[in-house]
Amino acid sequence: MLIYHIVTPENWEKFNDASEYEAESLAAEKFIHCSYRHQIDGVLERYYKNQSKVLVLHINPHLLTAKLVAERSTGGEVYPHIYGKINKTAIVDVEEKFTR
Repeated sequence: MLIYHIVTPENWEKFNDASEYEAESLAAEKFIHCSYRHQIDGVLERYYKNQSKVLVLHINPHLLTAKLVAERSTGGEVYPHIYGKINKTAIVDVEEKFTR
């Protein structure tokens, strides 16, 4: 089962030449927010409705080098959180999604 992380194209671009990706939430909250497939639309509506386009990183959790924890979050729903940088070898696809 894959997990997903939503990122703006501008933030993703900063890591073009890097072997790892680091979301701003890693420094602020000590983990990177991710979602299961069925949660993506809700996350887009809550946090990205002002963006015209986002990227959805498809992540194979078995290839992650950082710790993955499923934890209760928004509305008591369980979300996957990555405690560390995402190694790009765990990202199996990058999907463009238009939100407007």
